Amino acid sequence: MWEAIAANRRRSQLLIGLMGVILLTLGACIGMYAGTGIAGGPEYASSEAVLIGGGIGAAIALVIWLALWLTAVFQGDRILLRSAGAREMRDWDDRRLWNIVDEMTIASGLEHKPRVFLIENSDPNAFAVGRKPENAAVAVTSGLLRLLDRDELQGVVAHEIAHIRNLDIRFMTMASVLVAGVELISRGFLRGLAHSGGGGRRTGKSSKGGGLPLLIIVVVIAILSPIAVRLLYLACSRWRGYLADASAARFTRYPDGLASALEKMAVEAQGLGSEKAAGALAPLYIINPLQSMALSGLFSTHPPTENRVSILRSMGGRAGYVDYEAALKKVEGHKLRLSALEAAAREDESVEARGPSAEPKRKEKAIDRARKVNDLLDRFANYLILPCVCGIRIKVPPDLNRNEITCSRCDRVHPIPQAEKTAEPNGSVAEAASENDTLKYERRKEGWEGFRCACGQTIQLGPDFPLDYTVCVKCNRRIELKAGQQGTPEPVGQL
Repeated sequence: MWEAIAANRRRSQLLIGLMGVILLTLGACIGMYAGTGIAGGPEYASSEAVLIGGGIGAAIALVIWLALWLTAVFQGDRILLRSAGAREMRDWDDRRLWNIVDEMTIASGLEHKPRVFLIENSDPNAFAVGRKPENAAVAVTSGLLRLLDRDELQGVVAHEIAHIRNLDIRFMTMASVLVAGVELISRGFLRGLAHSGGGGRRTGKSSKGGGLPLLIIVVVIAILSPIAVRLLYLACSRWRGYLADASAARFTRYPDGLASALEKMAVEAQGLGSEKAAGALAPLYIINPLQSMALSGLFSTHPPTENRVSILRSMGGRAGYVDYEAALKKVEGHKLRLSALEAAAREDESVEARGPSAEPKRKEKAIDRARKVNDLLDRFANYLILPCVCGIRIKVPPDLNRNEITCSRCDRVHPIPQAEKTAEPNGSVAEAASENDTLKYERRKEGWEGFRCACGQTIQLGPDFPLDYTVCVKCNRRIELKAGQQGTPEPVGQL
């Protein structure tokens, strides 16, 4: 696999270099055109003024790129996760997902487990971000958790961890910054040109003679440069997607899991469209949220989904890189050469695929997944979930300013769990807690449990919460957790 990563790196360096040349060329051309205006117009501009302008333009383009690159290096993953509305998860938020990330981290040989994030989005999708494997993160949508069974989710997570393992996230960060830099400079120049009346008047002089050909050349370059860098970027995204699929099949030893996931995700994407799918994030997702299964081509950010599924299905019960390479050539013919995949195949041997995991009936499992994901989103939104003996699960919104709530089915009155002030030395309890008081809360369940602080902030406790206290994020008060009389825990099925 190390040879595959080295092949990836060499090709990445070449493409990054080409994109950098385009960026500097664009800046230099704009600078040369600007140099004619500084000289008083094209008819007065000397070759020296034009060259100086070109050098200044290239330098400004380089500065813009460095500023964007530094932002991407130190804040890129946070910016992308924030733009997607991602929230970091803990192990008790979703045991199934957490265990799968653990398994694929070990299978891939990563030394550091990626952080796990959830995006509230009904579109089933996932992506990985990070400058290096040590600070990488995997983000999945709530739609993905609802839709996929364990084998399918494992295939998707393995694909994203493969991008981390193959150092794709580093390249994609650098490439996306170059694309943004070229588009920023090109867009700024063309808008400025339009607002100045097309460059017909420069410093009170008419643009004539040799100025018009130069203007045409610069405009053409400003239009074509963003297209050229994006084509390079998208081409890299496509062939890296094939290698990530091959790696996922190898890590899970179950290619049909990822194939089934891609089929389901493509169908759902056609039905749901691009809800909350940012165009800047599209190349990072496992499937393009802006594109259906049937649409692909020169401007596609991903390999055709139907081809990816066909390759995985054609592996014939095998799961090695060499098996994926053979299936790829069978489906794609010899139109595609992937040096990184070929390198991985040379290092690997044919591996027998495992069988599917044993799971309960699909319909029951889907209902259970949907309920757990909905509960997770409710907890993130600070809802309290109170189970009633009649079977109703009452969801208390965080802005409900009451101390009790009535069940809509059986009319039972449920007190809303709240932290209380600790007892005074004489055994009495103050009527109201001040901001400096230590509070206490008596746990009643073994599973998920929520309560309110004296300040009104909702606090959620996961199963097997490891501490005997917690701290309110709003008023910063310490709340002692006591083991009280345990009620009947909510049934928690193994996902």
